[in-house]
Amino acid sequence: MSQPRPLVSQVLALGLGSVSGLAASFTGLPLPWLLGAMIGTTVGAVAGAPIRGPNKLRPFVIPVIGVMLGSGVTSDILQRMLEFWPALVLLVPFLAVSAAASYVVYRYLGRFDPVTAFFCAMPGGLNDMMILGEQAGGNSRRIALAHATRILVVITFVVLFYGFFLGVESDSGSGGRFVPLTLLTPSDWIILGACAAIGAPLATRLDMPAPQIVGPMILSGVAHGVGLVHVAPPTILVIVAQIVVGTVVGCRFLGATVQEIGREVLLGGGSTLVMIGVAIVFALGLSVMSGDPLELSFLALSPGGLTEMSLLALAMGQDVVYVSTIHIIRISLVIALAAPAFRVIRRMSR
Repeated sequence: MSQPRPLVSQVLALGLGSVSGLAASFTGLPLPWLLGAMIGTTVGAVAGAPIRGPNKLRPFVIPVIGVMLGSGVTSDILQRMLEFWPALVLLVPFLAVSAAASYVVYRYLGRFDPVTAFFCAMPGGLNDMMILGEQAGGNSRRIALAHATRILVVITFVVLFYGFFLGVESDSGSGGRFVPLTLLTPSDWIILGACAAIGAPLATRLDMPAPQIVGPMILSGVAHGVGLVHVAPPTILVIVAQIVVGTVVGCRFLGATVQEIGREVLLGGGSTLVMIGVAIVFALGLSVMSGDPLELSFLALSPGGLTEMSLLALAMGQDVVYVSTIHIIRISLVIALAAPAFRVIRRMSR
């Protein structure tokens, strides 16, 4: 039986993601379009469905999410950063303990080689850790699968943790209200479009982490903060962006055997639960130091992706600026320190 052409496979994946997102929207879960698409395509990928991730669409839709997240800015971020010091003080020890605990799982339970185990354990971006790990001689497939599992498990756990243990209600993750296409004026379209179009390449040039979301988010935050625009991107565009992101994450499980998926997802799930446990302990300490509620502190330290955690913060009615800022700093630290730390550890182990 011949395989469908790549474009057809991507359309099928997006169709599966859309249907799964629609089904999830009736369950009351936060981020139904993201979480539903991710779960549906993950199941499809493991079952051997003829789907393929629409990876080339991701750079175009992520800026939409960045602009949407920036639309929540109503005050001076630089002034508010002074309030973030407790999280910044705890961030480095949190990352060190979290990575060390995760490394033990991959190295001694999973029997991964030291390089692959190290970069699987890093609580950083999937693409960055996969590239750095491959350059250091690690297994890029295992590293990618480990981080895809981490994001999937973290999002699922956070949803359940907030809903069942903390009793936090959520909206759809699109800012709390439906924004129709007709609500935006021509100037709104121009300003928000410019934030999306200019933000990503500008952040890339400035070597910022996750530039496709960070750049548009910052420009959108400035535009909303100074009153140039007062509306978020249309909800339909945000929903489409979430479906694409969820579909891409789910399709990362393609190509692995059922045995490989089972073993490595089990390892990844165990590692992630360990990291979540560390995050809860540090979040308790952060709540005491900062006076912030546990749900906000936990979300800021959750070892998930920047895009996904920022969207969850929005869906859960939490401080998006705070959560996204801490995650941007987390990713920056991991990217900056992972390779040098690995070289030091490798020299010490010889």
